[in-house]
Amino acid sequence: MLDLTDMALAPAVRDSLRPPRFPAVSRFLGKALTLGYRLMGRHRYDAFRLERVLGAPFVVIPTVFNPKLPRTGEFLASQLDPGFPASDAEVLDMGTGSGVCAVIAARYARRVVAVDINTEAIRCAGINVRLNNQESRVEVRHGDLFAPVAGERFDLILFNPPFLRGTPNDDRDRAWRSSDVAERFAAGVTAHLKPGGAALVLLSSFGGARHFLEQFRSHGLRIDVHAERRFVNEKLVVFRVTPAKPAGAHGAASSALAELET
Repeated sequence: MLDLTDMALAPAVRDSLRPPRFPAVSRFLGKALTLGYRLMGRHRYDAFRLERVLGAPFVVIPTVFNPKLPRTGEFLASQLDPGFPASDAEVLDMGTGSGVCAVIAARYARRVVAVDINTEAIRCAGINVRLNNQESRVEVRHGDLFAPVAGERFDLILFNPPFLRGTPNDDRDRAWRSSDVAERFAAGVTAHLKPGGAALVLLSSFGGARHFLEQFRSHGLRIDVHAERRFVNEKLVVFRVTPAKPAGAHGAASSALAELET
């Protein structure tokens, strides 16, 4: 389990993914539910599926991350509503998978770009954009992290990253495992945010959340807890990540850095 107690982060961030109060019980339940995920996951990954997320239909094809099965895609998409993002916003859905966040964001934002490294995910997202009649607002692009949007900036970046550290075995495993996504995302996110923009990054107590938070902090990013949800064996937290203000800007830089160092 993740332990953030020794990290120099704001208390709300540090405590958000703290280990459970009864770790032995949590581990037992976690193993049981993980086995269930694997059994269900094999069926859902190896066959075409039709899921419903927030009232919208989504086709999920083999090798593409299912937004319903691990709960993460649906939870991140649920953070979007008529007031967020703004109606004139430009949104980047990083690692779009089935396109769930891109399609839901397009209900409210002016423009959405959906990116994924998996060619089957791009195919799947394109199907779901058309299925939900969002072709005029969503553009789907193939590529690795920020490469497909070089030189572009967004009001909001959505990212449900691979939690586990390691080399992915295949395209499907890219949704779960990565050796350097945390480093590269943290290094590139500021250059792709408009002034006042933010990234919402979903992390889990199951996986390498600590490494992501360390990378955000090392790149001078501000980290706040946007939303959280606890399950029996896992806690999901959506972090709001924003560039720290330059030193001396409106007298706010020192307080922002102090919060990270608390």
